[in-house]
Amino acid sequence: MAKVYTLAEVSEHNNSKDCWLVIGGKVYDVTNFLDDHPGGDDILINATGKDATEDFDDIGHSPSALTKLEEFLVGEIDVSTIPPKKAYAPPKQPHHNQDKTPEFIVKLLQFLVPLVILGLAVGLRLYAKSEA
Repeated sequence: MAKVYTLAEVSEHNNSKDCWLVIGGKVYDVTNFLDDHPGGDDILINATGKDATEDFDDIGHSPSALTKLEEFLVGEIDVSTIPPKKAYAPPKQPHHNQDKTPEFIVKLLQFLVPLVILGLAVGLRLYAKSEA
């Protein structure tokens, strides 16, 4: 029967001389693999103290890596000790009506003023031609 560890117990093993990871509900002592890990030991050490399942799965490890992982199995994690993941919630911002901002008025004027000037110029030209 596999030993069951809490996340606090596993979190104590968080350095290059003693490195444990939680992946897929199981606990692995990867200390002896740190020097051989293709991504470097920092990646493994940074994954300590939490459920590293998502980090592990995101990389897309080979079948041989999955087989190798089983060599380092030391037990299982008590899933009730892993805090639930918080869903990302964007920060609350006040409603912003872009049609009433000073920038909108400036942009509107930058568009309308040249049109008015052009209209006046064409009108004056037509008026001057009709007088001549």
